[in-house]
Amino acid sequence: MALPVSCVRWLVHEALPANKFMAEGYCVKCKAKKEISDGVEETMKNGRKAIKGKCPTCGTVMFKILGKSAAAPAPASPNPNPPSA
Repeated sequence: MALPVSCVRWLVHEALPANKFMAEGYCVKCKAKKEISDGVEETMKNGRKAIKGKCPTCGTVMFKILGKSAAAPAPASPNPNPPSA
């Protein structure tokens, strides 16, 4: 039984390595929604996360933007005791 897209953004499978994901995306060449095979999570230049993989039918590159990162990196605090030379 397939889950509706509105309920599930992406699925993480235990059999895959930590950075591999299975997500549903739209293949422009097939003009249909399909699961992205060999999906890898990437962080774009603007800090948003995305999944990049291939269409299981035609092999075209598929790309799905997941959204903003969960937490922004904390600013580095200055060291109160600088090392002495």
